[in-house]
Amino acid sequence: MSTMMIQRLKGQVVQRLWRPAQWGLAAALTISLVFLLGQESAFAQDAEAVQKNADTIWTLVGAALVFFMQAGFAMVETGFTRSKNAANIMMKNLMDFCMGCCAFWCIGFGLMFGQSGGFVGRSWFAFSWQQAHEAGDWTFTFFVFQMVFAATATTIVSGAMAERTKFVAYLIYSVVISGLIYPISGSWAWNGLFGDYNGGTKGWLENLGFIDFAGSGVVHLVGGAAALAGAMVVGPRIGKYGPDGEPRAIPGHNLPLGMLGVFILTLGWIGFNAGSTTAASPDVGWIAMNTLLAASAGAIGAMITCWVHFGKPDMTFAANGVLAGLVGITAPCNTVHPLGALIIGSVAGILVVISVVILDTVLKVDDPVGAISVHGTCGIWGLLAAGIPWFAHAESGVTWAQFGVQVVGALAYFFWPFITCLILFLILKATVGLRTSAEEELAGLDVGEHGNVAYPDFVSAAANLEQS
Repeated sequence: MSTMMIQRLKGQVVQRLWRPAQWGLAAALTISLVFLLGQESAFAQDAEAVQKNADTIWTLVGAALVFFMQAGFAMVETGFTRSKNAANIMMKNLMDFCMGCCAFWCIGFGLMFGQSGGFVGRSWFAFSWQQAHEAGDWTFTFFVFQMVFAATATTIVSGAMAERTKFVAYLIYSVVISGLIYPISGSWAWNGLFGDYNGGTKGWLENLGFIDFAGSGVVHLVGGAAALAGAMVVGPRIGKYGPDGEPRAIPGHNLPLGMLGVFILTLGWIGFNAGSTTAASPDVGWIAMNTLLAASAGAIGAMITCWVHFGKPDMTFAANGVLAGLVGITAPCNTVHPLGALIIGSVAGILVVISVVILDTVLKVDDPVGAISVHGTCGIWGLLAAGIPWFAHAESGVTWAQFGVQVVGALAYFFWPFITCLILFLILKATVGLRTSAEEELAGLDVGEHGNVAYPDFVSAAANLEQS
């Protein structure tokens, strides 16, 4: 056999062996490619599921922090008022959440987040497990987060009407505010947050581009305006004003307890503001930063203003300065830069002192804890500050055109709760009665309303001092 034929046979053998190898290699590469693409899709699905679960967990953590604010409000109100009403105040802060929770599920959630024509929701009333589950399990988480916000709006009123309000009247207006007044106005700005489940509707203020990220107006101004109406109708506490109308100080019985409440509220406010992202995203970090900067600046602003006006750096004003800064930053917490947060907080701290003095000395409105000034006055300021471009960061898109929208929103969120609650409190006054008897007020609502004594050892100590 010649050399040429041998070479030809070798080539044929190599070709016959290489062709199946090519097919096998191609098949292996194809299978590997399909596998990798499948894995990439699976990884993407896993990442989406992880993000969804993280959003749920963060939102529930935020809701838990906001719920814990109930303890903060209870401590502030109890500490800044007299010991003879401590059990009554704790009971009110417990029951306004419990009553409001039920009312919000039955009526309020539907009014606030149901399908809307711009003014009020018309669906999702007393929704069932099946309805929410079929729509998407996120509904349960969203409801819990919004429910604790509704409770916050209601409990604000308690402080302004403390030490002289009938407990039964308090229960009634807790249901009405949580179930009707707060949700109706809340739908104007936040109905679109539930857009994936209500047909994509939005409130009329949302359609104008109104900014209230976490509730300076929706929650705090509503609560502050309702508190003003309640304090006006119920009247001042016995002994608050002298014969000549001069206001008299009625000191709280436990200022450290009140200050502990302020610390708790500040912690809870991180859930209030950063939790309003309802997403585990990097935004929560700088929203929390703005929140704490404004709170700190509020305390400093209030302390300096108080020091200049009264000659002493009063602790209660500094405490309310913290809360004032927090209320002020709540609306624009996601649109302002750090310097803007400091300015907003410091102005809120100044405003809260001025507002307390005017209400106390000029308008003669008795607000034992400063709730109207903290939540009402500073709620208005927070809404207006959200429309000032000087405070906004570069990517916020805020221009001076926004300021007019914010003014409209501030007016809406003051007059709606003020007028409706004024009517509500006048009706309660004419029917079940809004104010306790003078005898009960002087003895303390703990005994008269509940048959409890918050500090029985205090009574023993007082008796021992009288006997010695």
